[in-house]
Amino acid sequence: MAATHSERPHRRQAWVARAALATAAAAALLPLVYGGLGGLLLLAVGLAGLALTAAALWWTLSRRGVVRAAAALLAVVTPAAVIALFVALRLVWVIALSVALWCVAVWAGRYALRSTGLRPTRMKEHRTPPPRRPFLILNPRSGGGKVEKFSLREKAESLGARVVLLDPEREQDVTELARSAVAEGADLLGVAGGDGTQALVAAVAVEHGLPFLVISAGTRNHFAMDLGLDRDDPATCLDALSDGVELHVDLGFAADRPFVNNASFGVYGAVVQSPGYRDDKVGTALEVLPDLLSRQRGPRLTVRADDVELTDPQAVLVSNNAYRTGDPFGFGRRERLNAGRLGVLAVRVDSAVEAAELLLDPNRAGLSALTAHEVVVEADEPDLEVGLDGEALLLPAPVRCRIERRALRVRVPRTRPGVPEAPPRLDWRRLRKLAAAVSRTAVPGRSARDVPPGPDGSGVSR
Repeated sequence: MAATHSERPHRRQAWVARAALATAAAAALLPLVYGGLGGLLLLAVGLAGLALTAAALWWTLSRRGVVRAAAALLAVVTPAAVIALFVALRLVWVIALSVALWCVAVWAGRYALRSTGLRPTRMKEHRTPPPRRPFLILNPRSGGGKVEKFSLREKAESLGARVVLLDPEREQDVTELARSAVAEGADLLGVAGGDGTQALVAAVAVEHGLPFLVISAGTRNHFAMDLGLDRDDPATCLDALSDGVELHVDLGFAADRPFVNNASFGVYGAVVQSPGYRDDKVGTALEVLPDLLSRQRGPRLTVRADDVELTDPQAVLVSNNAYRTGDPFGFGRRERLNAGRLGVLAVRVDSAVEAAELLLDPNRAGLSALTAHEVVVEADEPDLEVGLDGEALLLPAPVRCRIERRALRVRVPRTRPGVPEAPPRLDWRRLRKLAAAVSRTAVPGRSARDVPPGPDGSGVSR
């Protein structure tokens, strides 16, 4: 009976894997079966349209003037023409059904792989007593005025925290504010502001072995998201002062500058240096990208990630733990913040053809994704433009990036939204093995007493 019960999850997993493979095959064959040779040609037209759209987008970003306008028009007209062709041939329902079947296949495949029992390692929670003298820095401009909107100062002070409200009219050194607070006896440091400010104060907390409180009052709050905090209501983060636990996470450094999310080199690092970037991100990017993508401006980069060398990438992202790359819905999230390894994403695309190839096959050489304990970014210029957690910096080359594992004690509310579990990577080879697997206990088996005695009469066959 026990064997029968233990077999049920295995059988369900195998059947779901078979359903995923069958549905994927149906999704691929449906246009061919319905349209015959015409269906095959239409698939080729669809792929060609996708490649041409990618090439047009590349020209739009890397050219100016009339060429840019023509490329932008081509990027719009090409997919519209492909869709119009499908409509004229009355194949829209076939494509729609094929896409729906593919979505079902992906869902079923991930469900089967998730059922294997393999789970990502969760960050351990550490129970610690509430702080007695918390010190918080609040940026009233951050996130469009969330400090005032959510009454963060009033709630923090009601919970016993000492609060410093940054002055919007003058620059203040948050690092010195935090160090002065520590000298005066603060036993917790916290920030309501952007991730760049979070990193600076977090480094002071690490330096003095103090817990750190993240208040999700910034614009995007990527660090808060990966900690599982509530980004819609930053006031809930203050609950950690009275009822919280600690997570021990990693902190990244580019040279001697800390970062909680990432350090960007190359294209993005140069774009954020532009004076107009804060007020007009899209316009500024379109203005400077042609020179950067065509390599008329900017240094030639070489990246050394442990024993791996990447030559001439146009954009490099070094992150505090790796970002997800196999899940389009989870792109921009990190599965863990305490693995002790830097993530590295590097892109090299020098032509429209390479842009199309990268879109059709993301695993090509144009995109590199790896992890390392140490990353060194070298350049053929003395200084490197860097975007550090979104803040523009100029650092002397080469820039050495490192990570301090579990050095940062982040205090979070005991009750919080949490981090969604990442779906397993869709591995079709593993799915085929699951679909073909037959458990030994599934075969009408024999118990130990049914096994014929061995030569020595022990009942063990040798």
